[in-house]
Amino acid sequence: MIEAPVSMPPQAYMNIISPLIDRARVGLEAGERLQPMAFVGNLTTKEVIPVMIQAGSGEGKDQSARTIQSAALALEADFVFVIMEAWTLRPDKMRQMNAILDKYGSISASPYAIDTCSLMLETRHGVWAAQPQIKPKGISKQKRTIGVIEFRYFTEAGGRFAHLLPRKEGDEPPAILH
Repeated sequence: MIEAPVSMPPQAYMNIISPLIDRARVGLEAGERLQPMAFVGNLTTKEVIPVMIQAGSGEGKDQSARTIQSAALALEADFVFVIMEAWTLRPDKMRQMNAILDKYGSISASPYAIDTCSLMLETRHGVWAAQPQIKPKGISKQKRTIGVIEFRYFTEAGGRFAHLLPRKEGDEPPAILH
């Protein structure tokens, strides 16, 4: 990914995704695990289709990506918003990522993993992503919460859950739109 500074998505998207983020926070604070979900939406019709993501295996993730793409095509979608739990390395261990992967096999298996909430908004104008840390809420062992959401704008993204929107005639390369 090519990263730019902190940048909030345009307000039209925020109006739709903010309640989804709030719902994820409420679920975590109630002691629930986040169900990986994609929300496929059309800004003109205001229609949003939720798609459950099967995150248990590579095959399940691939099938989920195909289901999201099908929903995006059927809806003539303008955006796909994905929410899921993820792991990242502590900032002081990022430079050692390859050695950690070699030693432990995955970030999640290492003692340096941090639970995060992965938020990714794909639009025709680029991708906004945030990964706030999931922290315990108070002294509870089950209740958790996420802090401040800081989106970053990316002109390029890759991976299984990127490039889910169908191409439309006249699509321009990504550029920030506000």
